[in-house]
Amino acid sequence: YFVKVAWAWTFWLLLPFIAVTTYQFAESKFLYGPTKSILTVLRRLSALLVGTAVWYVCTGLFMYIENLTGACSTSTQLSEPRRLYATKQECHRDNGIWNGFDISGHCFLLSYCALMIVEEVAVLEGLSIDQNSKLHVVINSLFVSLCFLTMIWVFMFLCTAVYFHDFSQKFLGVLIGLSAWYGTYRFWYLKPFSPGLPLPNIPLSSKKYSYSR
Repeated sequence: YFVKVAWAWTFWLLLPFIAVTTYQFAESKFLYGPTKSILTVLRRLSALLVGTAVWYVCTGLFMYIENLTGACSTSTQLSEPRRLYATKQECHRDNGIWNGFDISGHCFLLSYCALMIVEEVAVLEGLSIDQNSKLHVVINSLFVSLCFLTMIWVFMFLCTAVYFHDFSQKFLGVLIGLSAWYGTYRFWYLKPFSPGLPLPNIPLSSKKYSYSR
């Protein structure tokens, strides 16, 4: 159940983190005024709307594929007419077992959420805040919470990999999760008309390259 609402946990922790860090960065580093800083925050927060759309579309697609490729096995007697079931839910209502191609929504969602958190918290590498301020405590608390949540997602990803689905279903779920992350943070968010990357708009891979130099 905790994994089924994984996007909700990720969303409600990233929402204040992105809002506070983006506003602080825009005001202190870029010297934006209050109005432009708020607009920058709203633009960055739209990344959460994109993530919600990705979650909704992909999970709906997974359910559609499972219903399309599945068949219901029930313990009906031979004398009873065999009923045709259109969906997994109908099958389960009659205590049946639905056999379809079930792309791992957990592998998709956990990989996508973990990568999104890693991208967003990278903004702290360039953000300087007074150690004694309340804002520093708030941002640190959110950061620790996001790190702890990422650890939970990785642990649950390992549990899913060991105990659930077959290899093709897990592989396809992870591939879609990686594609969603790459398509947003490595392609679309580099464009002008997009939520943009976390300030100061430098991809995480570029930061690692500059540090290695």
